[in-house]
Amino acid sequence: MTGNGNNSEVKIATSEVKRLRASGPILVLAVLFVAGAFLTWYFTWFGRELSDADISQYLVDEKHPRRVQHALLQIQQRLERGDPTAKQWYPQIVGLAGHPETEFRLTAAWLMGFDSKSEEFHQASLKLVRDPEPIVRRNAALALVRFADPSGRSELVAMLSPHVVTATETGEVASTLKEGAALARGTLLARITQLDKRTVEVRSPLSGKLERIIATSGFKVVRGSAIMTINSDEDSLWEALRGLSLIGEPQDVPAIEAYAQGSVASTDRVKQQAAFAIKAIQSRAKQK
Repeated sequence: MTGNGNNSEVKIATSEVKRLRASGPILVLAVLFVAGAFLTWYFTWFGRELSDADISQYLVDEKHPRRVQHALLQIQQRLERGDPTAKQWYPQIVGLAGHPETEFRLTAAWLMGFDSKSEEFHQASLKLVRDPEPIVRRNAALALVRFADPSGRSELVAMLSPHVVTATETGEVASTLKEGAALARGTLLARITQLDKRTVEVRSPLSGKLERIIATSGFKVVRGSAIMTINSDEDSLWEALRGLSLIGEPQDVPAIEAYAQGSVASTDRVKQQAAFAIKAIQSRAKQK
């Protein structure tokens, strides 16, 4: 899911921070935090309108994950329209937030930010920001921004640094990837052959770019050791910076400056958002 979802963007100069405060930044973010790529992917698969009965049926059809995701998207669309009927499915959404299936958790994490007045969504998001899967943590951190809750701030800062992929088992690494390769979530990164000759696959937990190969083919690793690092994709970087523009602290500025100054390779879009984030953080610090 792109952006977040993989994944499911507020440009904030000093003057824009004031404008957002006047109109309610969290409500604005509830609409603007949806990545275009995320919705494009979802509408490709899930464009058909569902009835209330369909949604209720799809939400519990765990044998067909796409149906569950279809139902969740339809609920999100109702929330965007301010349709109160969406609330009837809140218990099921919270239940999916605790489901073993990563796809359900990451979608629920993203969706729950669309009702920043729901305390049950808020509490569920707080749990998901500690999820073992980075994509789930990221979506939850972005959702928490909409609740005006800085609990996910460290996760947003972490999105600006390479994500370390570790070996899932002890054995010998085999990989054909090269540094700089573009990655989708689920891309096969490496195979590890164990002493008993069984092979396990290591797949990318995130979309982005392969920044560094630590354990090259033929290298013997132990479980938990670093084998590769992945840089976040552009949308994830942009969303993290946007979130930090609202909840970031002065100590986060050095990590952001690397993007604003171009010392880390990034697009003009990301550089601009980084500059806006720094201005917003500094503006808030002066007002304290």
